[in-house]
Amino acid sequence: MKSKNIVALALLTGMGVVLHAITPPIFMGVKPDMMLVMMFLGILLFTDVKSVVLIGLVSGILSALTTGFPGGQIPNIIDKLITAFIFYGLLSLLKNISAKSIVAIVLTAIGTLISGFIFLTSAYIIVGLPGAFIGLFAASVLPTVLLNAVLMAVLFPITKSINKRTKLNEHAIHL
Repeated sequence: MKSKNIVALALLTGMGVVLHAITPPIFMGVKPDMMLVMMFLGILLFTDVKSVVLIGLVSGILSALTTGFPGGQIPNIIDKLITAFIFYGLLSLLKNISAKSIVAIVLTAIGTLISGFIFLTSAYIIVGLPGAFIGLFAASVLPTVLLNAVLMAVLFPITKSINKRTKLNEHAIHL
C-alpha cells in the first residue's frame, strides 16, 4: 500500500471522526453515522482489499471512541468492518455502470441501511438496546440514510474532481 493512499485514507477518517464526534444523538443515544460517508469515499477511491480492511477497522475504532450509544464500542467495530466489505462487494458488482454518481449515492444509502442494521443487531446481542429495535431503526437509521445520501451527493463530485486533478488514484473503480 502506498504512503499517499494511507494519508488520503487518514484524512477521510479524520474528517469522518470529527463529523461523528460533533453530531448529537438523535434518538436514545444513537447518532447519525456520517463516518460512513467518509469510509465509503475511501473505498470508492481505493478499491483494494487492504484499503478496505484498513479503512473499515480504523473507522470502526474511531466510531467506537466517539459513540454516544451505551456499550456501542464493540458494535461499532463489528458494523464498520462488515459494512466495508459489503460495500466493496456491491461496488465490485456495479463497477461497469456508467452513472457513477448515482451508483455512489445509491450504494451509500444501501450501505447505511446495512450498517444501521448490523450495528443495532450486534448491540442487541452484546449489550441490549435502550428501546425497541424497530423504533431505533426508524428514528435513527432511516434519517441517517437520507442524510448520508445527500452528503455523498455533495462530496462525490468534489472527490471526483480532486482525484482527476491530483491523480490520487488512477485506478479507482468509480471515479
